[in-house]
Amino acid sequence: MKIHKDLVSIVFKTSNRSNARTKIKTFRNKCIDDILNQKKIVGIPENAIILEIGMGKRLKEKYIQKYKL
Repeated sequence: MKIHKDLVSIVFKTSNRSNARTKIKTFRNKCIDDILNQKKIVGIPENAIILEIGMGKRLKEKYIQKYKL
């Protein structure tokens, strides 16, 4: 079984407040399952709220336009 590794983008808010800042974190050459199975994701605070996760360069560009990052 071949595991697909590509650009993985995670869009998250820094806290659950309404004025919390929205950020994007991008991982290269990683599998989504590897990232989500970690107890703590490097570069994302523990109290962060994950809004969207996607694979590919095109989705990263879409998230940047959608969330105005």
